Amino acid sequence: MAVTPHLRPAPGSIPTSPGVYRFRDASGQVIYVGKAKSLRSRLSSYFRDFAGLHPRTQQMVSTAADVDWTIVGTEVEALQLEYSWIKQYNPRFNVKYRDDKSYPYLAVTLNEEFPRVQVMRGAKRKGVRYFGPYSHAWAIRETVDLLLRVFPVRTCSAGVFRGARNSGRPCLLGYIGKCVAPCVGKATPEEHRELADDFCSFLAGDTGRFIRELESRMREAAGEMEYERAARIRDDIEALRAALEKQAVVLPDSTDCDVIAMADDPLEAAAQIFHVRGGRIRGQRGYVVDKVTDAGPAELMRTFLGQLYGAAEGTDESAGTGTAVPREVLVSHEPADPEALAAWLSGHRGSAVDLRVPQRGDKKSLMETVEKNAREALARHKTHRAGDLSTRSRALNEIQEALDLAEAPLRIECYDISNLQGEHVVASMVVFEDGLARKSEYRRFSIRGSGEGDREQHDVAAMYEVVRRRFRRYLEESSRSGEVARMGETGDPGGHRTDDEPSPGKFAYPPNLVVVDGARPQAEAARRALDELGIEDVAVCGLAKRLEEVWLPGDEDPVILPRTGEGLYLLQRLRDEAHRFAIAYHRQKRAKALTGSSLDELPGLGPARRSALIKEFGSVKRLASASAEEIANVPGIGPKLAETVHAHLSGGPAGRGGEGDGASAGDTTDGEGDT
Repeated sequence: MAVTPHLRPAPGSIPTSPGVYRFRDASGQVIYVGKAKSLRSRLSSYFRDFAGLHPRTQQMVSTAADVDWTIVGTEVEALQLEYSWIKQYNPRFNVKYRDDKSYPYLAVTLNEEFPRVQVMRGAKRKGVRYFGPYSHAWAIRETVDLLLRVFPVRTCSAGVFRGARNSGRPCLLGYIGKCVAPCVGKATPEEHRELADDFCSFLAGDTGRFIRELESRMREAAGEMEYERAARIRDDIEALRAALEKQAVVLPDSTDCDVIAMADDPLEAAAQIFHVRGGRIRGQRGYVVDKVTDAGPAELMRTFLGQLYGAAEGTDESAGTGTAVPREVLVSHEPADPEALAAWLSGHRGSAVDLRVPQRGDKKSLMETVEKNAREALARHKTHRAGDLSTRSRALNEIQEALDLAEAPLRIECYDISNLQGEHVVASMVVFEDGLARKSEYRRFSIRGSGEGDREQHDVAAMYEVVRRRFRRYLEESSRSGEVARMGETGDPGGHRTDDEPSPGKFAYPPNLVVVDGARPQAEAARRALDELGIEDVAVCGLAKRLEEVWLPGDEDPVILPRTGEGLYLLQRLRDEAHRFAIAYHRQKRAKALTGSSLDELPGLGPARRSALIKEFGSVKRLASASAEEIANVPGIGPKLAETVHAHLSGGPAGRGGEGDGASAGDTTDGEGDT
């Protein structure tokens, strides 16, 4: 993949001013829009080191046939023009956030002669006032049912409204007092619109005024001894307060803000927003996005704020399709170009907007809640994506085509090496069958050797050793059972065994594909181990972290899978799970080494006393240099036991810690626990 030769502008022809640039493909369609403080610096970065670009960015530059730019005066103008062009051209290489589900809104159709209150989903319409989003449609209907006692606004459809007007009889709501029945002339258009405006004002946060008015009317009715009317007004007040109680109070009454948090991983990102109006959470919404570049949280937050507020005009929620800009915008990560972004938001609102990361107090606590929701939304989205059968099938087919396999890899094993400066070197093996994790098949290994010398060479040697040991065990177990189990033949590794046959061993089933964490050297080491054992029907590939490239043994160039494809997503999940499993085992071995296995064999020295000694002296080496009297001063250690510990440590190499016997080549644990 190479850069289009004529695409790169001539040196010195790009201005250093702030501006916005557009990449176009051969047909002239805009495929990417970006902004820059310095156009020359930003555009040059696309061509200076093409190999170092993110794979998605490489694809964009290679697809582009032309690039142009527009100079602006300030960064705020650049932001405005960037979001305007993104909305106009909808470029396919720009990040596009999408709702993680379709949220319902409470909508008031102010663009009609007789405004109607209803539940709405999907794209917003001009002239309609929206409140929410709500988690569930039933929550909206409960709120509306309570408010109709005080604000009996029309809720019927256009067909029902016309039928009632033609017949001269109102619907049931008109008879029971939950609609003023404008369909039969019981309220003029002006009176009904005033009622709808009051309904909107109450939902927008102006709640105290209406409750105070009702309380005044209740006292007045009671003073005139009209107790039935006073009781009805009392019930109306209780209905309004019940509607308010459905919205959690989280901040002072004067607070209007949006609280936005971002959670991301190398593949995807999720954003959560809580709309707080009048100190109450009026709505919650979530978005997810496939990351098309290696942008961090700051750049993701800047892009998200632009898409969230970019379509809004002023502070009227009925205008446009965006979200009205509140007085405060609280974010979990400071966005890129925060000053310019705050000025841009202030221009949309028409007054100053406070854009910041909360540091303490109730707003910080609320931000932590929103961050938790963002992380859970991302995990929920990934789980849903991984659990979908058609998605998993598509992922396996994409891997099969990309690696030119004879069949879809129904069983995939992934290996990772973990160590800290060559100490406690361990490896993990995780197994996915039909695109799902098979945790009962997970295995982990201890690697012998000091790990001294070049780290990459040691990782390659460790990978060779692990793959060789795993498949040597497979051949041994297959030889003992007299059969060679093939996952691809049965679909179920254990489905072909009869009751009188021996139970398969821990390594009885070979994979269709071996994935190693690393680039070509690690892949070639795994292939060499398989070749030496005479195993030719297991494919091998490596997945490099930096650019997410897939390497095949012996190939000079990597295989680039589509960044947003399900195949790469599955391989990354495999790699991340292997890394997690290896890190967990590595930490376990380090913790065990820290407590000093040389103390394990001492009678009378249980885990609690060993921990007390290590906590007091910090290490086995310092404990070995301590006197018996110093050891006896540790709580729980008497003089006799102190003498035993001192004699034991003095008799052997001082400070001997770690595993004691070293990690043998055959030390293997499997599953989520030890064998």
